[in-house]
Amino acid sequence: MICSFQFSVRSLRFACPPYLSGLPKLWRRGGPWSVVRGLWSVVRGLWSAFDMSLLIIILCILGFVLLITWGKVNPFLGFLVVSIITGLLLGIPFNQITQSVQKGIGETLGSLVIVIGLGAMLGKLVAETGGAKKISMVLIKAFGEKNVQWALMITGFIVGIPLFYNVGFVLLIPLIFSVSFQSKLPAVYTGVPMLAALSVTHGFLPPHPSPTALVGQFGANMGLTLLYGIAIAVPAILAAGPLFAQTLKNIKSVPLETFQSAEVPNAKLPSAANSFLSSLLPVILLVVTTVIPFIWKMDEPTSRVVSFFAEPTIVMLISLAFATYALGLRIGKTMRQIMGYYGEAVKDVALILLIVAGAGALKQVFTDSGVSKDIASMLEGLPMHPLVLGWLIAALIRVCIGSATVAGLTTAGIIYPLMIQTHTKPELMVLSIGAGSLMFSHVNDSGFWMFKEYFNLSMKDTLRSWSLMETIVAVVGLIGVMVLNLAIH
Repeated sequence: MICSFQFSVRSLRFACPPYLSGLPKLWRRGGPWSVVRGLWSVVRGLWSAFDMSLLIIILCILGFVLLITWGKVNPFLGFLVVSIITGLLLGIPFNQITQSVQKGIGETLGSLVIVIGLGAMLGKLVAETGGAKKISMVLIKAFGEKNVQWALMITGFIVGIPLFYNVGFVLLIPLIFSVSFQSKLPAVYTGVPMLAALSVTHGFLPPHPSPTALVGQFGANMGLTLLYGIAIAVPAILAAGPLFAQTLKNIKSVPLETFQSAEVPNAKLPSAANSFLSSLLPVILLVVTTVIPFIWKMDEPTSRVVSFFAEPTIVMLISLAFATYALGLRIGKTMRQIMGYYGEAVKDVALILLIVAGAGALKQVFTDSGVSKDIASMLEGLPMHPLVLGWLIAALIRVCIGSATVAGLTTAGIIYPLMIQTHTKPELMVLSIGAGSLMFSHVNDSGFWMFKEYFNLSMKDTLRSWSLMETIVAVVGLIGVMVLNLAIH
């Protein structure tokens, strides 16, 4: 027999035969290939200790993909069905499964529904009044059609430092579509560099939630982490952005009608200043309210006021009110026309909200089942470099759970004792885990569905573009961490 089969109530395990156990020695004789040996150890570890919970996750994700692609089921319904079945199989009590689903939907929508809704309204107004057309004309004239990707990528990086990924995505997606429409370039090809920059800043750089929390847990230096992070972010963005986008020119995308620029005669277009200010006011307000506490010492009441105006909901309301006047009433639109645009915008993004909420439900079921800790404990004893191990644990949890933040924070508790024992630089561990937490975003990640639905892509094309982009970011990030580790030591 090639392998023996062992079953228990809690786990399903495959025992590796003795004659395979000597293979790693061959790798050791080949030189200091720690990464290669580590990968072999992963395969051997998974072979000898394949946990039932991991098998359940794989089968449920495959089942969900089949429901969507073969069964043609609406993704939101598919998420609900698969979330309930997954909860049952992972052992969540019957009376708690629906609570997990509701909690996941509520927490996901609670942080996104206002921002996505108001962002769609703002994007629709900018498109219908010709503001988007004006912005794209200015950018194309300034950088040229061949270099417009670089302009968007730099914008994404600058905007991505202070903004959460989902907020930045919603605010900048109209800009991508307007530039694509005017330049006649494919939307995916045009947009991937900007989204790669947003993703990298989300995973690598403080003040984003996961890197900031990891800096605190590991006792790392925030400034040094930021400097190292920028050094690693640049090659990761270049590889996953402009270089990788060259392979995506043939992906056809028909963006949501909400974000398609209206045919407004050039003579009736709003001014460039009005168009840029109305579109980027949310970004400006968020950047200003983020920077103020660092350059101005405030008392408690003032700090509360600044924090209030730094909330994305308040920022979006102020920005929409300004745009309603500047791009609407001021140029001759009636309030009835403007409200009509807003109503159409909400209709266009309603299904996106439900699908993103469904992804939140599945993520919450995975989280409540405790499966992330099972995966981490299964891998923590593998013999490899601590930075590679931290990346690997975060990557596997990310692929199974779908949340970069959950993957990063779960890994931190597991890897911390090893980091102390091996005297690994905490700043590099933060970045290694951050890179791993971005690995291969797919159907259990809300970001995957936002990209798919906004760009109106098939499942295949979303995996080929978005998922591979995230994978490139994760792999190049690890390579950058290891190079930095060699340089520092």
